[in-house]
Amino acid sequence: MEKALEIIGLNKIYRNNIQALDNINLTIEKGDLFAFLGPNGAGKSTVIGIISSLVRITSGDVYVLGENIKNNPDFAKRNIGLVPQEYNLCQFIPIEETMINVAGYFGINRKDAEKKIYTLFNQLGIWHKRKNTPRELSGGMKRRLMIARALIHSPKILILDEPTAGVDTELRLTMWDFFQEINNQGVTIILTTHYLEEAERLCKNLAIIHKGNIIQNSSMDEVFNMKKKHTYIIKTLEEIQSNIKSEGLSFKKIDSNTCEIIVDDSVSITHIIEKMKDNNLNVINIISKRNRLEELFMDLTKEEISV
Repeated sequence: MEKALEIIGLNKIYRNNIQALDNINLTIEKGDLFAFLGPNGAGKSTVIGIISSLVRITSGDVYVLGENIKNNPDFAKRNIGLVPQEYNLCQFIPIEETMINVAGYFGINRKDAEKKIYTLFNQLGIWHKRKNTPRELSGGMKRRLMIARALIHSPKILILDEPTAGVDTELRLTMWDFFQEINNQGVTIILTTHYLEEAERLCKNLAIIHKGNIIQNSSMDEVFNMKKKHTYIIKTLEEIQSNIKSEGLSFKKIDSNTCEIIVDDSVSITHIIEKMKDNNLNVINIISKRNRLEELFMDLTKEEISV
């Protein structure tokens, strides 16, 4: 397959001699919906900044659609749309005019820009707010505006840096549908997110960066096959008096009415409940502790708490 992004031997050392990236190698195929994950300070933002020509390379090469960004930075800018984590909107210009101004930077005339704005704003549910300024918008609407702005020039690659941060669950699900829709239309998406469920739900492939190194680079299917255990938190009606033993099951008491059960993937929830009943315990609540990607992430970055 053709490559949307290829990173070869990428290093970044800042002026304080801190090495943010250590010989990074990464390939993302055209049409992928790719999760780029890592703890805070791992190097994600540096990589995104370099791809977007916002951060200078110390050494190594980055190719966007086959073009080296050192030799042809304008080509990369034309073909990449970036949705940054932080809001960076002019607060006093109506959002429709903001979009027209951004379109002008890419040589798009007003008439064509207006057509594109109509399509994007309707897809993202903000057409009725087109005459409002950003300061009059909710956080969720600002987030959708930034996505529309990144897509105004029809880029082939879209970089989403925490795109659903601070939005409610309903809007998050709507945005997921939108990302999948544009990905199905051929846009390559690179996603960073604090919500590992989001990455697991949306993405086909992933890389995890930690301390400036890529420590995992695989398909999501490989992640699912890698983790053969699953963890449940169980609340019982009766007080837990003794250890619960069963083949393929690991038990840990949390408090008088709560325990943690780790089981092989082959063990069903029904089997767990039956084993609890065998010990005269009636289950009143059972929840999955973490999804598989989260378990892998925590295993690989043990000393890190947050993403």
